[in-house]
Amino acid sequence: MSDPGAFVIFGATGDLARRMLFPSLYFLDADGLLPSGLRIVGAARSNHTDAEFRKNVEGWVRERAGAFFSQEAWDSFAGRLVYAPGDATDPKSYATLKQRLEGTQGGALFYLSTSPALYIPIVKGLAAENLTNDPNRVIVEKPIGKSWATCEQINSAIAEHFSENRTFRIDHYLGKETVQNLIALRFGNALFEPLWNRHTIDHVQITVAETLGVEGRFGYYDEYGATRDMVQNHILQLLCLIAMEPPSNLRPESVRGEKVKVLRSLRPIRDSELREKTVRGQYARGVTDGKSVPGYVEEDGGKPSDTETFVALCAHVDNWRWAGVPFYLRTGKRLPTRTSQIVIQFRDVPHSIFNGSPLMANRLTITLQPEESIALTIMNKTPSLTQGGYELQPLTLNLSLLDAFKGEKRRRIAYERLLLEAISDNSTLFVRRDEAEAAWVWIDRIIEGWARTGMKPMPYQSGSWGPAGAFALTERNGHSWYE
Repeated sequence: MSDPGAFVIFGATGDLARRMLFPSLYFLDADGLLPSGLRIVGAARSNHTDAEFRKNVEGWVRERAGAFFSQEAWDSFAGRLVYAPGDATDPKSYATLKQRLEGTQGGALFYLSTSPALYIPIVKGLAAENLTNDPNRVIVEKPIGKSWATCEQINSAIAEHFSENRTFRIDHYLGKETVQNLIALRFGNALFEPLWNRHTIDHVQITVAETLGVEGRFGYYDEYGATRDMVQNHILQLLCLIAMEPPSNLRPESVRGEKVKVLRSLRPIRDSELREKTVRGQYARGVTDGKSVPGYVEEDGGKPSDTETFVALCAHVDNWRWAGVPFYLRTGKRLPTRTSQIVIQFRDVPHSIFNGSPLMANRLTITLQPEESIALTIMNKTPSLTQGGYELQPLTLNLSLLDAFKGEKRRRIAYERLLLEAISDNSTLFVRRDEAEAAWVWIDRIIEGWARTGMKPMPYQSGSWGPAGAFALTERNGHSWYE
């Protein structure tokens, strides 16, 4: 497919566009990676002239780029920017947008950086102006719906006008270098793949921890909660990359097909197992980063809420490779540290010949943020003289991506990779329809089970690692969270 002639961002004055999308496009342009004729169109309700819009975008880009801002690069990028004011629910707005697209060479790529409630009206508005025909494409942000039924409804509405190969469902975690490195780590090295199974791996942990609270997003967050907001997309995508079988190649359908198999192999958590295999929490007043912070409900005036800000799950992938291996999934707000981490805990050696020297099982730790690194913990003899045996201690072999690639002057935004892939019409790093819906099927059963059994979120102090039940979740199997 030829390069698009226009990149249209709905919600162009929103938080995501300000912090991520426009800075990412600026950096891609500065690196010479955008098609030469690509026009970037901002679409939002605010009334701005092109000049006013460019001034706003310049401020957002300057703030994000910092020392990496180049006036020359900005001047080039600013020449691409135009603005199309209008309400996404007003059909007349799409006629205005169509006028702004006149003269572009090639198709248009529409990025829906809006509330999911606007996805269907936007697609219908574009269709009414014949803006959904091939080769035009669409990018939709997560979350796509808040259940399987609403996800299917949105997907079906999009599919009426955009074929699956022209629909890109974005999850920014898949743009992170370390997440992409999971594929390279597993399938580019002979060392790991023979060990990547139930015979040598004891359990897997995935943690996405945030120190912040809802930070002004209470209305959205109270409707979705941690399970829908984080587990259904980010964490399950990480689980898929860890657990999937080797794809035959790196073409989109090969990789995404293997991920779907993992999601369909997830063992449903029955209502009778919810209190043993799931934990819900909601942060209360406490101390984070040395500062006193309010509880969740206090951020909205104290109105009671049953929304979880913390969730921990014990999942199982029922197939030959992973049978019996627990996957512990954990995410929450107002936790002690900000980190996204995958821990592959290997089994103990079958028999120790080192009398009196305790052994620690090997552990592979993949850190996605705040710094990207891969660390392998092994046992090593201490450099000392001993009588009658060996003294061993754990030693970590650490690959820091920042240290390994010092030639890279700045850390790329994950959206840069994803936007470039969408512009290039490569859907490997995007979520296929059946992927999104399979994830919702598994998540829905848990959320509906909580409602059926009356399982409310338990309070936890801000600055802690969640409710006490999160520790019991792993301890039942003789494990503990890696912190």
